[in-house]
Amino acid sequence: MTEQTAVGLRSERGPVLAALMLCTGLVAIEATILATAVPSIVADLGGFAQFPWLFSIYLLAQAVSVPLYAKLADTVGRKPIMLVGIGLFLVGSILAGFAWDMTSLIVFRAVQGIGAGAVLPVSITITGDIYTVRERARVQGYIASVWAASSVIGPALGGLFAEYLSWRWIFFVNIPLSIIAAWMLIRNYHERVERKKHRLDIAGAVVLTVGLTLLILAVLEGGQAWAWNSWQSIGAFALAAVLLVVFVLIERRAAEPVLPLWVFSRRLIVTTSLVSFGVGAVLIGLTSFVPTFLELSAGMSPLVSGLAVAALTLGWPISASQSGRLYLRIGFRSTAFVGLGITVLGTAGLVAASFAPNPVTAAIACFVVGLGLGLVASPTLIAAQSSVPWSERGVVTGANLFLRSMGSAVGVAIFGAVANSVIGATGLGAHSGAAIQAASTAVFIGVAIAAVATILGAVVMPRAHVDDIEHRPAEPVASTPTPAG
Repeated sequence: MTEQTAVGLRSERGPVLAALMLCTGLVAIEATILATAVPSIVADLGGFAQFPWLFSIYLLAQAVSVPLYAKLADTVGRKPIMLVGIGLFLVGSILAGFAWDMTSLIVFRAVQGIGAGAVLPVSITITGDIYTVRERARVQGYIASVWAASSVIGPALGGLFAEYLSWRWIFFVNIPLSIIAAWMLIRNYHERVERKKHRLDIAGAVVLTVGLTLLILAVLEGGQAWAWNSWQSIGAFALAAVLLVVFVLIERRAAEPVLPLWVFSRRLIVTTSLVSFGVGAVLIGLTSFVPTFLELSAGMSPLVSGLAVAALTLGWPISASQSGRLYLRIGFRSTAFVGLGITVLGTAGLVAASFAPNPVTAAIACFVVGLGLGLVASPTLIAAQSSVPWSERGVVTGANLFLRSMGSAVGVAIFGAVANSVIGATGLGAHSGAAIQAASTAVFIGVAIAAVATILGAVVMPRAHVDDIEHRPAEPVASTPTPAG
């Protein structure tokens, strides 16, 4: 294998791959490190009723910023947008580490989320740029290893910092990681971008951001902070709908729209994004409800419950690292079908396990679900990326990841409404183990239905060629002559 065709860390593109792995690690660790430190944060800052916003605001800020970053990455290049994202993530981390109350911490978590909204999708876009579809079949193993390691390192670091140092270090640890990631990217990644004047779609970006913020806020908080039929819910949904209609009208006339409407006219992109929506719903249904189910129904400790969910995040990268070999043999759509079939089996197993709460059976079911999702998420995203040229790849990647975030937001709302309804029907109260068990069974059935519905959505996914329409590799790193003597 020549240096030009090698994909390992020691190859010509190895330094860029290492930088992307570190950037991905920033977001991956942040997704798991906070959960184990929540009791310490609440004990220090107070505001127990507000702590769910530590997660919601991060998801909200990340989701609404993805389309804007995706378009800018196609317009001005991947590298500057990635550096902006890392910078914002770094600033948010520093501020969060010095937060003085729960409100300030929530605000600074939003800054982190805005930065993460650039880091993850642009990292995936760059991977699609510098590696062909066939090369990504091998590269996925490296990226997947980051998520696997983060699923273990994140909770462990969070617990260690909270118990032996301070919860503030879960944010301060991002400082050296962010600086190293930015330095590696500046030093090793060079891209060719056509330099020309651009007309930024500022009106479209503002209207889309406000509209999506209202929509996701209404979905996340409906039935929780306020009733579904309250003026807050009705007003937020109505105003979001009006703004999204206005956004469509703006995009039809914009010279360079932030979210081109052609994205919604291409069958492959639409169907793969819908599959991503289903993946988000299934994922949030398990990560949000399995710990509560085990803690309140089976009397498990938070650590044991967290390990059960960690089985899902371990199964995902294992299968994702091998999915490339499979899609090269049977194609993207068939690989997604195999993965969704495994996902349905895993969710069915979780439903069965809910009738006899046990952390081992729950962990096995979560692991199987993770194996299935790893065969779905990566191949469908790569199929969409490979169907467009360089100038459209960022938008397509952003649309896919945005739909996954929306799937999670909608899933939280629907599954939460189901759980509250079942608990209310039992008349036993939210602290009753029997009520939580009944609610969990209903939620897991809902997750299984979401997995089946995702299969039905994949039925209309067209077959895609396992080749790129356009491949634009990164410029090689200029070597520095060694001084004589």
